[in-house]
Amino acid sequence: MAGSYDDRDGKIWMDGSLVDWREANVHILTHAMHYASSVFEGERCYNGKIFKSAEHSARLLKSGELLDMPIPYSVEEIEKAKYDVLAANGWTDAYVRVIAWRGAGEDMGVASNRNPVRMAVAAWEWGAYYGDAKMKGAKLDIAKWKRPSPETIPTAAKAAGLYMICTMSKHAAELKGCSDALFMDYRGYVAEATGANIFFVKDGEVHTPDPDAILNGITRQTVISMLEERGIKVHVRRIMPEELEGFEQCWLTGTAAEVTPVGQIGDYSFEVGKLTRDIAEAYEKLVRA
Repeated sequence: MAGSYDDRDGKIWMDGSLVDWREANVHILTHAMHYASSVFEGERCYNGKIFKSAEHSARLLKSGELLDMPIPYSVEEIEKAKYDVLAANGWTDAYVRVIAWRGAGEDMGVASNRNPVRMAVAAWEWGAYYGDAKMKGAKLDIAKWKRPSPETIPTAAKAAGLYMICTMSKHAAELKGCSDALFMDYRGYVAEATGANIFFVKDGEVHTPDPDAILNGITRQTVISMLEERGIKVHVRRIMPEELEGFEQCWLTGTAAEVTPVGQIGDYSFEVGKLTRDIAEAYEKLVRA
């Protein structure tokens, strides 16, 4: 299936029922369109099973809570909706997008307590997020924007508004021939890519940023557990940008990115080394187990 995302065959779940893909629309005065009152999850289904599905559903509810936007569905109801979408479209391997938002209603100012919280589930078949980077390593730009302080926005929420600078930074990166951008946080520490967490290798040990101002990714947590099970020391800490020069290997983690090796960040180069390849292959096996 190809073409524009608003013009496809298939079914999308909206507010409790399956609707035709092309009919899954919202009004132009939807609150989320104007004020970013929206949270979402990205998940992958492998061989008919969504990896860490319930954890994603629980995080969606938490994100809604953090945005003062109680989502009127339980984890169990969200789970059923996801699998109903997959069944309706006949897919066993797909990317699943669950989104909840403040809809159109009686309020059209900043406050929206009288507007309904709505939810939808869509899915599509989607290959490798970074193309052929799995073999040779992705090339990253360094973003001019910084990830915001937790005092300015709920950074633990997977909220649509937090992705605005991601879009801008990825556009800038693509213009330079890169596939993504690396952010520093508001203090100047290494943070994350536009849609993925980051890991580094030095002397057989792994270093990854403390997620105190970024999303603590579900794939990130999975990979840390995999490394620890292998007896590999993982340092979760604040990483200074000048440390990039001393790291030997690097990879990204995320539901869409899975485990993607990084070959270059700005002027710094990394080898797609044995540990990077081993973890990428082990993750591939785990999600299909």
